[in-house]
Amino acid sequence: MAPRANWKGFLRLSLVTCPVALYPATSDTEKVSFNQINRKTGHRIKYLKVDAETGDEVTSEDIVKGYKVDTDTYIEVTKDELEDIALDSTHTIEIDEFVPKADIDNRYLIRPYYLVPDGKVGHDAYAVIRETIRSMDKVAIGRVVLTNREHIIALEPLESGLMGTLLRYPYEVRSEKEYFDDIQDVKLTKDMLDLAKHIVEKKSGAFEPELFEDHYETALIDLINKKRAGTPIAAKSTPKSGGNVINLMDALKKSLASEKETAPAAKGAKETVKETAKAKKPRKRVEGQREMLLPISGKGGKEAAAKEAAARKADKPVRATTRTKKAG
Repeated sequence: MAPRANWKGFLRLSLVTCPVALYPATSDTEKVSFNQINRKTGHRIKYLKVDAETGDEVTSEDIVKGYKVDTDTYIEVTKDELEDIALDSTHTIEIDEFVPKADIDNRYLIRPYYLVPDGKVGHDAYAVIRETIRSMDKVAIGRVVLTNREHIIALEPLESGLMGTLLRYPYEVRSEKEYFDDIQDVKLTKDMLDLAKHIVEKKSGAFEPELFEDHYETALIDLINKKRAGTPIAAKSTPKSGGNVINLMDALKKSLASEKETAPAAKGAKETVKETAKAKKPRKRVEGQREMLLPISGKGGKEAAAKEAAARKADKPVRATTRTKKAG
């Protein structure tokens, strides 16, 4: 099932307008998540809203927003007052200007969205706007109202569509000076920089996100699978500290030697992973789907399969995915 649009309205460039829908480009629903439960009963924990002083439970109709101005002093703001100042969505993304993409500081980027034509009409106008942005090799800057707040959005072509990225306002971005002022001005020798460059060259490659693996997510899934199967969990040994680096030049030389030794094997492993990924036919991703796995073999295969089917229906967090491990 396709995700619901976060916003629907119109995209406008001067007098050229087309109906569009805005969809989130990222999702966290596939990650393992936990509920808090009572260890004694196994029941889920519910949270109650209580008065901080009296400890009495407070109903929703008696709860209002308050802005803290001093210790135990709040300015009460009602829902009606907030609604009075809320921005009414014009349901239009008005393109105000075009800027070079390189001019946008990465610190201003919030989250990406997909902007697509809404319905069967307006595809011509959509294509005109998309190709105009593409031909100018720039990013279109517009405004969109989401949840009563106006956001700046940067639009750029992405294959046959448009990707919109919400941008922060200047007051949301901290200055780097308060963090970087105390960094010492260190003079580095040419030999040190040359060695470091050689290490970088050995590790250089193409950006291939399909080879990334979330090791913590993998460990979580493995832990849950073992606990579900009743497998004893061995305590993890604490790694020994490598100590402080005494000589930077020696550390660079050892690093380069290590990279030279592991480079052929790492390259071969990476090529194998890439070939395997190409050979496998990609499956259509179902939004919110949790792929489940419980190893089934031997005489109890059918019984285990039935148990696994029941687990799927219960949406228990036991899942396995076909993952590719990045070499190196």
